[in-house]
Amino acid sequence: MATEGGGKEMNEIKTQFTTREGLYKLLPHSEYSRPNRVPFNSQGSNPVRVSFVNLNDQSGNGDRLCFNVGRELYFYIYKGVRKAADLSKPIDKRIYKGTQPTCHDFNHLTATAESVSLLVGFSAGQVQLIDPIKKETSKLFNEEKMEEWLLKIHT
Repeated sequence: MATEGGGKEMNEIKTQFTTREGLYKLLPHSEYSRPNRVPFNSQGSNPVRVSFVNLNDQSGNGDRLCFNVGRELYFYIYKGVRKAADLSKPIDKRIYKGTQPTCHDFNHLTATAESVSLLVGFSAGQVQLIDPIKKETSKLFNEEKMEEWLLKIHT
């Protein structure tokens, strides 16, 4: 790359370059290790939501992070903005087949290092209560209402 003096910049570090095979691009660790990379869609058909909770555990890593990508829901230890979470090792991962998560939130009042309640809302109207630490599904709410509604539409 030419500089104002006409010389070449020898210490330039490239973050991307193109070859006949395609575009090569330097990615941050969090983007590179993202599970099941979903192509960017400007239409917003795959909304991503993020929820945080602090569990006040003794290890100093009390923050937890939950996010959804399409039909998948992930739960990780969050170490702050300076340290990327290891996205290849989620604490809990759930894949939903019939519907997709559209919103979620933690119960901050009852959260402990051993258990945390996460309420998840779905595109078909169901609401599910789960514990991603114990990897338990407690209850699915509004399931029968959805079945009644679908029967009314189809008749």
